[in-house]
Amino acid sequence: MRSKDSMLRLYRFKAEDKRRQVTEIEFMMSDLQSKVEEFELQIAHEEKVTGVSDINHFNYSTTAKSIRVRADNIAQSVAGLNEQLDVAKADLEEVETELRKIELLAQKSGIDIDAAPKAVPEVLGIGIRI
Repeated sequence: MRSKDSMLRLYRFKAEDKRRQVTEIEFMMSDLQSKVEEFELQIAHEEKVTGVSDINHFNYSTTAKSIRVRADNIAQSVAGLNEQLDVAKADLEEVETELRKIELLAQKSGIDIDAAPKAVPEVLGIGIRI
């Protein structure tokens, strides 16, 4: 019975950790995407000021060129994060499936799964427990 409690706690912790990872990746993606949009606005403004919007034109703004390079690099980072997000979501689904199996086994054994200790959350990731 004690080992099932430990197993239940472990899988709850793993599931919570995977949920946190998915949330962090989604936050990073949205933050980076907003930066790309901000860069696009800066590029449009710079092109309007200089009157040249053709990237290959000899008089194209060097500021707009550098901002465009930064925006492209960030867009590539977002694509890489999207791949990481797919992997993290698949891992989360797998861990949650295992958690459900463990909870069913615990219920069959007569363990009250609501009374079983859950993973202790950390506040702001600095080790302060509530």
